[in-house]
Parts: sequence; structure tokens; C-alpha cells
Amino acid sequence: MLDYASLAAIAAVVREGSFERAARALNVTPSAVSQRVKQLEERLGSVLIIRGQPCTATDAGRRLCSHVEQVGLLEQELRGALPGLRPHGVDDDRITVRVAVNADSLDTWFIEAAAEFTAHADALVDVSLDDQENTVDWLRSGEVLAAVTAHAQPVHGCNSIALGRLSYLALASPKLVTKYFSNGVTATTLAKAPCLRFNRKDQLQLQWVRRVCRREVETPTHWLPATQAFTNACLAGIGWGMVPESLAREHLKSGTLVELVPGRTLSVPLYWQHTRLQVPVLGHLTRAVVKAARTGMR
Repeated sequence: MLDYASLAAIAAVVREGSFERAARALNVTPSAVSQRVKQLEERLGSVLIIRGQPCTATDAGRRLCSHVEQVGLLEQELRGALPGLRPHGVDDDRITVRVAVNADSLDTWFIEAAAEFTAHADALVDVSLDDQENTVDWLRSGEVLAAVTAHAQPVHGCNSIALGRLSYLALASPKLVTKYFSNGVTATTLAKAPCLRFNRKDQLQLQWVRRVCRREVETPTHWLPATQAFTNACLAGIGWGMVPESLAREHLKSGTLVELVPGRTLSVPLYWQHTRLQVPVLGHLTRAVVKAARTGMR
């Protein structure tokens, strides 16, 4: 029989990134967390946590994290059906569903899904942000039960559902276009004009440049890790960048932003991957996500 106090400690350290923050989350001392992790590692004869800044899970640790998250969800679901199982003194025992989402989905259509879900399910959502190429790693590690991802191939133990394509346009202010692209959008002009990137994982601008120029181009780069700030920077003429089409429409109509190359859209297919755990709350969330995505990305 597994020691679920030790499993909870492993999951908390991975989720929080350190033994100290895990201890605060579990309301125990850091030494208690360390002892629980050590005991489980000794019992299994395997390292489960890679100590560092932040702490991360080994392959074995990730499998245990996934297991404890799923068991926790099942227990919360059961306590909802049988209130007598709730811990003494706990009035609010709503299920928390942890998911990983890319920032552009969160700022365009995912809130609609969350609103639909929370309106009909007595549950909470815990959203982690990452690039659509990397959200699947949160699912593999067991830190989340579902993710919006660019990967169609399902993670082991998960289902994958196509959501649609999120379309991006390469946009800039008229002032920046006049300054850098009066002779057209070429490898030479792109090498001089500053572009905007969300973070080091953001490859959209580089992908668009490769499609237009058919080769790699080194571009001067501003880094802005916030979707609204990203759009505002385009409007202010700081640089050009890839903006979700749904966020760009009004700016294109007003003329405050223009396409660098009209009609040259970059579309990113997105998928909803979720654990195959048969829990009604996951079914409710999946239906809400599919509905909102296929409306918002149409």
C-alpha cells in the first residue's frame, strides 16, 4: 500500500518547485516534507526529486505525481457525492482541476471555456501558462490533468482532441512600416526591423520569417511576456509581431495596425489533451473547452 502522505509531498515539491514552498502548501515543516520524500525514495530504491532551483521530478517521480493528482481528483469527486467523507472542519471541498494553457488561448477563447465550466460544475480551475509547444510537458510530469497543446500525439494515458487553428497575423504600426519596410518586406529589411517575442520559447515570428524569406533571418528582438503588452507594443511602433487574428480585427479596421504581408497568415493547430480518468468533472471541462475553442478559433 502506497503512503499517500509521501506521495502528496512529492507532488507538492514538484508543483511548488521547492521543499519550503511545498511545506507551506501542506502546512507542515520543510524537514517533514524532506523526510517523507526520502522515505519513499528509499522504499522504491529510486531518486524521485532532482534537487535544484526549481526542484523537478525524475521519470519515476512524474509517474507518481500523475497518480497522486488523479487519486486526489477521484477522492474529491467521491467526497462531493458523500459529504460525510469530508475532513472535519472543512466546509469548502470543491474539486480543483489543474490545466496548462498557452497565453494566446487564455487571452482569446479559454476564459469562455472556464466560465462555461464553472457555471455548471462545482469546481475550481488552476491554470499554468506555457508555450503551446511545451504545455504537454506539464501533462507528462503529472502537474496538470489536461492541457491546450500544439501536439496531436496523445501523451501516454491521455486522449487528444483537435480544437481548431489559432490564426496569427504579422502586424506593425503604419509608422514602423514606413520606417523599415518602405522598400518591401525582405530578408534585408527584416534583419533591421525590431520584432517582438513573448519569450525564448516563442517561435512564431521566426516561423513566419522562414515562410516569407525561405531562410533563417536574424532579427533584432524586444522581449515582452504579456499578450496585451505585446499588442500595445505593436500599436506603439516598438516592433512588429505575430498577433492572434481575433485580437487584431478592430486594429486592422481602424488602421492602427497593418499586415506586413497581406494574407500571409500563420495558423497553429491546437489540441486538448486530458487524462483518461473517468471523472465527470473532466468531461464537463472538456465539453466546455471544445465548444469555446471551436467558436473562438473559427
